[in-house]
Amino acid sequence: MAEQKDFYKNVNKKYPINTKNVKSLDALELEVLYAISEVISDVLELDRALRRVLRILSETLDMERATITLLDEESGRLVIRASHGLSPQEEQRGIYAIGEGVTGQVFATGEPCVVPDVRSEPLFLNRTGARAVAKERLSFIAVPITLKRHPIGVLSVDKLFGKDVDPAEDVKFLKIVATLIAHFVSLNQQVAAREKLLRQDNLNLRRELKSRFQRLFWHSQSPVMQRTLEMVRKVAPTKATVLLLGESGTGKTMTARLIHELSPRAGKPFVKINCAALPENLLEAELFGYEKGAFTGAVTSKSGRLEEANGGTVFLDEIGELPLSLQAKLLRFIQEREFERLGSTKTKEIDVRLIAATNRDLEEAVARGEFRSDLYFRLSVFPLELPPLRKRPEDIPLLLNFFCERASQDYGRKIILSQEATERLVHYSWPGNIREMENIIERLAIVCEKVPIAPEDIEPFLQTDHLDQPSSEEELPNKESHSLKEMEKREILLALKRNQWVLTWAAKDLGLTLRQLRYRIQKLGLQPSIPLRRGRPPLRKK
Repeated sequence: MAEQKDFYKNVNKKYPINTKNVKSLDALELEVLYAISEVISDVLELDRALRRVLRILSETLDMERATITLLDEESGRLVIRASHGLSPQEEQRGIYAIGEGVTGQVFATGEPCVVPDVRSEPLFLNRTGARAVAKERLSFIAVPITLKRHPIGVLSVDKLFGKDVDPAEDVKFLKIVATLIAHFVSLNQQVAAREKLLRQDNLNLRRELKSRFQRLFWHSQSPVMQRTLEMVRKVAPTKATVLLLGESGTGKTMTARLIHELSPRAGKPFVKINCAALPENLLEAELFGYEKGAFTGAVTSKSGRLEEANGGTVFLDEIGELPLSLQAKLLRFIQEREFERLGSTKTKEIDVRLIAATNRDLEEAVARGEFRSDLYFRLSVFPLELPPLRKRPEDIPLLLNFFCERASQDYGRKIILSQEATERLVHYSWPGNIREMENIIERLAIVCEKVPIAPEDIEPFLQTDHLDQPSSEEELPNKESHSLKEMEKREILLALKRNQWVLTWAAKDLGLTLRQLRYRIQKLGLQPSIPLRRGRPPLRKK
């Protein structure tokens, strides 16, 4: 090792490198740096990115047998991570201890080194064997790759020099390239660390979901829910498309996740898409993705949610709100499992399982011409209806205990319902189902400090009976309410009453689209409470 250090010092002493005299980079070198900077798009595939950098150096600046040697954390040795101009066998032989040979010394000292003629330096290791037959003057340049002032590797190249050519310019240029390579490695490490953290978070989430599934589903005492779960167990391992039906808040999203977790696709992505949450023009781009320039603002290409779910499960929530213009495209995807991004003619094929959900009567929507019959039949290969809470009263105490325990953990204090309060909630109709129950318990955890919680503490959070069948303006929510939600409820109910509960005309009255009105009705929990009708209302008097 001492002999190697002496060799390194002698080489640098005999052939000093003075980059201070290098004034600036020439035009070609600037073009090369620009080309290398664009390699950052491949940074997630580090080996491919590094090989691209070395190929650019070789093809533009005649830097042959370029290698990037990085420290292997497990072995503590330097290994060739990428090369250009070396065979796979030669690349595999390029392993060095720290301080061994020129490469090891550059790493250990953090200083660049130039060997003007590898033929005349007997201590030049030529570990790869790639220069064994060199017949002409061949120089070897090596510069350290440092990250946060610590060496992580070495960039080396071969180059032909005349006797009077000063290699300082190439050394300075390669030091800049090494800096870019260090940033590539750093970005890749950060992404890898983030992915590791996300995988751990995903594992923790799956464990939590499994625990919630067991509490909310597997421990159900309701016969109707047990029959539903039996159907879930049977359909989960198959490839069949599932259509989840039921009122808002009955747990359709959680059931879709349960089907995914019980299927062979459990380790793959589960992607949820709410068909009612986005305007029609954005929904298509969200589903199928788009190419650069497909529309104003599309400055880059973007994959759609369907592509992101490749190999896994796509959950199409609120499928009944999907616009007719998109239903044909979705139908084709379901039939062929292929599609084109917006602005592209290239057909893409992916493998996903579809689960859809709706709280609308799709058969009635088909009869009204609002939903394609062929799409309906494709979606309803295996329809599964989730029972509302009022049809599974046996499970209400269990669910209340579950949400109280979770709220106790979240808020750091005991949340306990009195026996009378539990009885009141067991006999409550729960128009918002499980979602409403979860929200009520969380509100009680925030505002109620009593233990146990009494029935009178609960009443302000329950939907009052007069909302079940509104018949006059006096029975609508109080005009004095300062809640924006209550004001929105009031305006929607007034518009519906004025238009005799016909959605189309009420939407026009409010200045909303039919989809927007349906979404607000569902979001505000009004759907079970309004006697919607079909047909035109009578003409109003002017």
